[in-house]
Amino acid sequence: MKEDTRNTIINTASELFYNKGYNLTGINEIIEEAGIAKATLYSHFKSKEALCLAYLDSRDKELLRRIEEFCNSKSKGNARLVAVLEFLLPFFQQDNFNGCWCIRTLAEIPKDNELIKAKIKTNKLQFLNFINQLVEENKPKLSSKKQDTLAKRIYLLYEGAVAESHLQSEDWPIVESIKFLKSHL
Repeated sequence: MKEDTRNTIINTASELFYNKGYNLTGINEIIEEAGIAKATLYSHFKSKEALCLAYLDSRDKELLRRIEEFCNSKSKGNARLVAVLEFLLPFFQQDNFNGCWCIRTLAEIPKDNELIKAKIKTNKLQFLNFINQLVEENKPKLSSKKQDTLAKRIYLLYEGAVAESHLQSEDWPIVESIKFLKSHL
C-alpha cells in the first residue's frame, strides 16, 4: 500500500512536471491531483526537490527499459544502432510529447542546484553507457576508441533530434538524424 501511494505521487508529479514544468507545478497541485493529504506526500518525500529526483529517476528508468526493448526487437548489427533514433518517432507522436524531461528540468533549476544537476548528469551518462554497450555488441570489430566515438555521436544525434523535434513541433529532425546515421554506419 505504501509503495502504491509513493508510485501514485511520483506518477502524478511526473505528468505535471513534464507537461507544465517543474517551477509551474506546486506541491498543492500534486497533492490535489494525487488525491492525498499533504502529510502523506511529505511522509514519502521531504521536499519538492526530492520528488523531482524521484521523477527524473522514474522517467529515465522507464526510458531505458523501453528503448532497450525496442532496440533488442531489431536485427543485430546496424539496425539496432539506428533503432536508438527510430525509437524517437513513436515517442514524438505521443499527444503529450514535450521534449526531454531532463533538459526541461535543468533549464528551470537554479545553476547552484547541484543535486538535481548531478542526477540529470547521472541519467544522461546511463543512457550514453547503454548506447556504448549497444555499439560494442553490434560493432565488435571496431576499436574501443572508435566504438566510444560512435556511441557519443549516436547520443548527440538522439539529443539533438529530441530538442529540435520539440522546438519545431515536427518529426523531420528525427527523420534526418536516422538518415544521417544510416548513411554513416
